[in-house]
Amino acid sequence: MAEDRSPTLAELSEGEVLARVLARLGGPGAETLVGPGDDCAVLRAPDGRFVVTTDMMVHGPDFRLAWSSPADLGWKAAASNLADVAAMGARPTGLVVALAAPQSLGVDVLEGIAGGLAAGCAAMAPGCGVVGGDLSASATLTLSITAFGSLDGRPPVLRSGARPGDVLAVAGPLGRAGLGLRLLFEQARRDGEPSADLAARLRERHPSLLEAQLRPTAPISAGEAAGGTATAMMDVSDGVVLDARRMARASGVAIDLDAAAVDVHARGLTGVEGVDLDLARALVLGGGEDHAMLACFPPAAALPEGFVPLGVVREGDPEVRLGGVALEGRGGWDPYLGWDGAAG
Repeated sequence: MAEDRSPTLAELSEGEVLARVLARLGGPGAETLVGPGDDCAVLRAPDGRFVVTTDMMVHGPDFRLAWSSPADLGWKAAASNLADVAAMGARPTGLVVALAAPQSLGVDVLEGIAGGLAAGCAAMAPGCGVVGGDLSASATLTLSITAFGSLDGRPPVLRSGARPGDVLAVAGPLGRAGLGLRLLFEQARRDGEPSADLAARLRERHPSLLEAQLRPTAPISAGEAAGGTATAMMDVSDGVVLDARRMARASGVAIDLDAAAVDVHARGLTGVEGVDLDLARALVLGGGEDHAMLACFPPAAALPEGFVPLGVVREGDPEVRLGGVALEGRGGWDPYLGWDGAAG
């Protein structure tokens, strides 16, 4: 019997590929007036304004199909973009997806990505879905998503609004995605190369850490809830210190992280073999890809559900401190800085 395999992109027409992909995306969201099929989608903008963001994921630098399933990739791409929308205090309403792939790639990979996008939207932002996109051929699998969101009559929450005296708070886990990635690389070095079997074995041993890296769940509802009271907000995609420094510079303030609060997050990672408190602290401060919500609130304001204190905003040079001591550095993978994509 012939092997049952998925056709490649080269074996189907663009229309046939799109039909298979669209079938996995489900219906568009409630704010969609015109979905896939026309030259443009049409989304509602109830108060005349919307937020828009875009994010690109390239095979190699950003993900590896050797240990991420296509569904994982779709889910993670959704999480990254939905988190950016929520970090503005907005409600996600739609995604536009551009995908370029080698013609030798099986269509089932694209179907898996589409299924992951749909599942991620349904889990993290019900009512939001894919409303359109584009498909092209490329030597490298590349996924680019543009996300839209509605402010629902509220002003956007910028990263430039933090004021001295504000409470810095976070919603969502810190360091777990970074530890998951560390475990993947450590195991790959021992095995000689990344593999799906490697990821499956680690997922059995450390399910929450591998899910945090490969299939993160961003606290979208927490970002939306913070929109009414937060003075500044952003999602933690590149590490707490690096992202908090961006907020400090945009706001012209100093941000002082509370060492005890950091240790609460760090101790949750020390149950993993080989992870002591120092390494756990480094992962919490610089791990990246957690997509937690980092926000500032007036000192008298009640923190929205899901947020816990992480520090305080002070007058001073725009820098990030830990227990009053400035954390220095340029970027890239540094345990106290996180990942700066532009720095390599």
